[in-house]
Order: sequence, then C-alpha cells, then structure tokens
Amino acid sequence: MNGNRAANASLLAGIVAGVNAADTTNAACAVCAPAPYLAQCQDGLAGSALAWGAQDVSAQPGGAFTGEVSAAMLADFACAYVIVGHSERRAYHAESSELVAKKAVAVLDAGMTPIVCVGETLAERDAGQTVAVVSGQLGAVLDLVGERVAQIVVAYEPVWAIGTGKTATPAMAQEVHAQLRAQLMAKNAVAAETVQILYGGSMKPDNALELMAQPDIDGGLIGGAALKAADFLAILHAAN
Repeated sequence: MNGNRAANASLLAGIVAGVNAADTTNAACAVCAPAPYLAQCQDGLAGSALAWGAQDVSAQPGGAFTGEVSAAMLADFACAYVIVGHSERRAYHAESSELVAKKAVAVLDAGMTPIVCVGETLAERDAGQTVAVVSGQLGAVLDLVGERVAQIVVAYEPVWAIGTGKTATPAMAQEVHAQLRAQLMAKNAVAAETVQILYGGSMKPDNALELMAQPDIDGGLIGGAALKAADFLAILHAAN
C-alpha cells in the first residue's frame, strides 16, 4: 500500500528508462500495483518490455461483494499477473490456503498468471515446521488448479526474514526452493521444469545475484527495493 500518482509516474518512468537503456532480454519482469493505479501502470508500461499486474483479487467472479476486485476487472486493465496468498494477506486478513487456491483458479480462469506466495513464520521455522507449512500452502493450490499447474508462478516468502533484520542465507533459501520444486515434480514433472519459483525474502541489489545463482531460485518477488527505480533495476540486471 504505497504510492501516489506523482510518485508512481516517476518510478515507472525510471524503470522503463533503465530497461530501455540496458539489455534485460533474459529476464521477465512485472510491476504489481495497488488496484487504483492499474490504469496508470497500463499507460506507463504499455509498449515496454515490462508487464504489470495486481497485488490481490477476489475469489468471487462478481456480484454483491462491495470493495472487492474481480479477476475479470483486473483482466480489463490487461494485467498479466496477480499475486495471491501474500504473507500479509494471510496474516492480516486471515486468508486460508483454500481461499488462496480459489483465488489462483479465478486468476487462471481470467487468462492471467497467479503468483502464489508461500512461507513460514519465525515460530513455525523454530518449531521445525517449514517444510510442512510451505508444502501445505502449495499443496492446496496444486490440488485445485490440477493440470494447469504449469501456468502458475510460485514465490517463497520466509516471513521471518522480511523487515525483521534476520536474513535467510542463499543456502537456506535454496533448501526450501528445492523442496517446492520436488513437490511440483511429484505433481507434474513437466511443470516442475517450467514453473518459476521466486524468492521473496527481502531481496536487494547486494544479495540478488547470489540468491538467483542458486539452482532452484528463478527470480525475485521484490518488496521495499521495488520502490526505488535504481534498486529495482539493479535486481533486474542481476536476474538478466
């Protein structure tokens, strides 16, 4: 929940200029904005190498759900991606894995790609429940999307490493990513090779290259570093 029209215009212009000035053809990139600013994203990014998307969606197709935003509405703004199950949605809005799975299906039904977030809290990690938690969160989505598993993106967010001062080493992140890849492999071997698994634990310019050098870390879900064009572009260049 960041941004305003003036700040957004500057940020989007800076990102587009940086992408146009450098070779980033090996890295796919999207900007996921708050719903009120999707039209601004569409206008600012159309014709560039960047896609855009939304930060959340309703599981409902439409109707008497005041304040909600449907997948069809997001598709109307040419969104390519929609984040579902972000750790803040799970924590502050009590979203269950079952609801997240329904949202993922709604996104797929509307012709967009869901970025499915999974991750454990510090208490869960300390209790040795990391694998059980993240596999349960992803499993609920895999069960519902069925054969369309190859059409999703997965993002691992170690909740305990976001804004806490604690950090997950590349090896720690890789261990969970490998587990998620194995879970995808058990569901659909072909999908396991093509589904991108992003890391969302405070990726920054100074750690992006080392993290993305890990065999099962395919990219990043960028939070705070995405609010500065220079930082975001540095991470994009690392991905490239």
